[in-house]
Amino acid sequence: MNKNHHVVIMAGGIGSRFWPMSRTHRPKQFLDVLDTGRTLIQQTWDRFETLVPKENIWVVTNSSYLNWVNTQLPEMSQDRILLEPMGRNTAPCVAYAAFRIHQVNPKAKIVVAASDHLILQGEKFGHDILTALDSVGKSDMLMTLGIKPTRPDTGYGYIQYVENKETPDASYFKVKTFTEKPTLEIAQSFLQSGDFLWNSGIFIFSAKTILKSFEEYMPELFELFSSIRKKLDTPDETDAIAEVYARCKNISIDNGIMELAQNVYVIPGDFGWSDLGTWVSLYQQYEKDYLGNAVSGKGKIYGSSGNMIRCEHPDKLVLIEGLENYIVVDTDNVLLICKMSSEQKIKEFVGDVKKEKKEGENYV
Repeated sequence: MNKNHHVVIMAGGIGSRFWPMSRTHRPKQFLDVLDTGRTLIQQTWDRFETLVPKENIWVVTNSSYLNWVNTQLPEMSQDRILLEPMGRNTAPCVAYAAFRIHQVNPKAKIVVAASDHLILQGEKFGHDILTALDSVGKSDMLMTLGIKPTRPDTGYGYIQYVENKETPDASYFKVKTFTEKPTLEIAQSFLQSGDFLWNSGIFIFSAKTILKSFEEYMPELFELFSSIRKKLDTPDETDAIAEVYARCKNISIDNGIMELAQNVYVIPGDFGWSDLGTWVSLYQQYEKDYLGNAVSGKGKIYGSSGNMIRCEHPDKLVLIEGLENYIVVDTDNVLLICKMSSEQKIKEFVGDVKKEKKEGENYV
């Protein structure tokens, strides 16, 4: 393994679209949503420990999740766990990790990936990751992995690419545009055009290149982290990071850099990827009966089709009748029954529950 190869696992999100299974105190990355015996963050660790040295795997998470990381990833050294005092989206997260890694190894090449994605074909994924790491080691570029779309999905962002005239034999292509979640009509046109990929949110670059990109496209954020550079990896780091995050803009690395930079390239991938961002995306991974019903836990179904049942209680039976295309999730203190077509409203539901929360209630 190459000692200059590093991985940053982003594990600070709360997974609100996966409510009520995913909660603020234990979000989905720390759950075994696929019933494999390994949580999503553990599967992410398993995926990368075969590609880079273990000591080069970093996790960026909220400070309140430190115990979960320590419990589920006991192999990790404490100095490889970077704690965010508050959520500020992915740009500050990547900046924090990039500054720390550059301090350890100025020659580092970095993979940034979410902690809660599904990848079914690890060998293909590993090949694309190592190809990308090799490419960014030779040239000043920002790389991402795109996913060949199989349907006009409106829940994903899209990447449009063009023919690589600079290096025609390379496995990567120059990115033309990034598009946030489109309408169904636009998504269908993307699929038909053949030059669009789903945005996986997996990024690869050298530490030097991404820091230069922050300096060029997000100078305020760059200056904030530069001002505390000497405090990183010292007893003063926690307080310094708290001050920086309090002043950081809430913005993604996509919006802050990738959509603006001119040196962005993409490798089209086909390795069984899903961001598992919604209940419907999880439903697509489950085995189903002949009527399209999927059950995790104990469920009994009558006269129903296209439903998903998830029951967290091993001794509890969930029975439904006459439902079509519904999500039914039963947890310790919340029961959700929601049309699949309305799953995008779940974040709204969570917001309403938060507003109406009374003292002592722990529904979110």
